[in-house]
Amino acid sequence: MSEHREEELPPGKKFVTLSEAAKINDVTRQAIYVAIKQKKLRAYKNPTRWIIDIEDLERYRKLKYSRTKSMHNGELIFDNKKGFYSIQQASKMLNVPYQKIYYATRIGLLKATRKGSAWVVHVDDLKKYQESYLNRLISNFDEGVS
Repeated sequence: MSEHREEELPPGKKFVTLSEAAKINDVTRQAIYVAIKQKKLRAYKNPTRWIIDIEDLERYRKLKYSRTKSMHNGELIFDNKKGFYSIQQASKMLNVPYQKIYYATRIGLLKATRKGSAWVVHVDDLKKYQESYLNRLISNFDEGVS
């Protein structure tokens, strides 16, 4: 991070404000400010507010942490091509709240494994859970309604 006065700004660059940077990255202003303070994103103080070079913002966005790019022991944690999904992804696939997926793993209805600090669910186990538990709940509900 560099704090420069307006006259020291690199010429020919396009700058955005903190609010604009937050909007571009679809995060809060606080998240952008924290990235600046942690020296993960270069910004300039233009006398009263922070401004960010649009190219620096783009570099930051490309390098920013993403769970989809997370690695454990040299392998992707959530390798969707190999059928491995996060709890959040699994909940979206099954159209149920993520808390329901966590609970199912905790009580043994759904098999999940830990890779580092993340819980990982395989698509085959999701299908078994859906067939043996979720579909049974729906059919029991339908029988009760009829």
